[in-house]
Amino acid sequence: MKPLTRDARGVYLITVTPFTEAGALDLPSTDRMVDFCLDKGVTGLTILGIMGEATKLTAEESRQYVRQVLSRVVGRVPVVVGASAAGFAPMKELAEAVMEMGASGVMVAPPSTVRTDDQIASYFDMVSETLGQDVPWALQDHPVSTGVQMSTAVILRILKNSPTCVMLKHEDWPGLAKLSAIRAAAGRGDVPRVSILTGNGGGLFLPEELSRGADGAMTGFAYPEMMVEVVAAHARGDIERARDLFDAYLPLARYEQQAGVGLAVRKHILAKRGVIASGAIRKPGPKLSAQDIAEIALLTRRQDKRLAELG
Repeated sequence: MKPLTRDARGVYLITVTPFTEAGALDLPSTDRMVDFCLDKGVTGLTILGIMGEATKLTAEESRQYVRQVLSRVVGRVPVVVGASAAGFAPMKELAEAVMEMGASGVMVAPPSTVRTDDQIASYFDMVSETLGQDVPWALQDHPVSTGVQMSTAVILRILKNSPTCVMLKHEDWPGLAKLSAIRAAAGRGDVPRVSILTGNGGGLFLPEELSRGADGAMTGFAYPEMMVEVVAAHARGDIERARDLFDAYLPLARYEQQAGVGLAVRKHILAKRGVIASGAIRKPGPKLSAQDIAEIALLTRRQDKRLAELG
């Protein structure tokens, strides 16, 4: 599979990890999920991310899941694998394993223990050294989950110091000004231009992020076709169509971003769409109430109505 590059664009969908009701990896559902994503036109896949319940998998399960996805993709789209770890030894071990299997690159977020700009920059210097010159990687900026606030200055410092960092997964919220500042710095030649894919809440700010210079999206949503179609419409200059499509899906995308239950909502919808056999979340995790499920059904019906009106 081709390595991840600074030119990456489009929609790299953050996938869920399917489990059976008993909590085991569901590999047949994994195959259906990969087929579904490719059928909807995604540019790439990102697996073992935060919404992929990566921390709940054993090391062997992580490798088994990556192997299953890559064997189903068979090189048709790039696959990025989350490689964040408590230490550099497990990060290096996982990165080497998945690259050997055929992954295109890995994604790394800062640990909660780094706070100052110097600590963050030093940490990612060590990430580059650990991964080596042959592993392209994406810098994940997601302070809501990591608790680490990376300033624009420190991100520019990392990009300048780390030639193998080819992508920024931009998930700061609010973060539009940061996105503009990073693009402006690249335009001046202060740092190399890298791919910027945005990950805020299932694409909740996607039209604005694209207008600010994002190359696409790297996030999850039970309707990946929304992001695919919005990014494509924006790329061809049909901004009104992009916004109309985005608006049609927005209420359900917003509902899916509720703290705590958002992943359960996404998995429930994917199960309803026949993508995965069960919406189960591996413990610990929430379960939807009957009222939650009724609200999802209502929002889905209204979404279908709006899409029909758009044509």
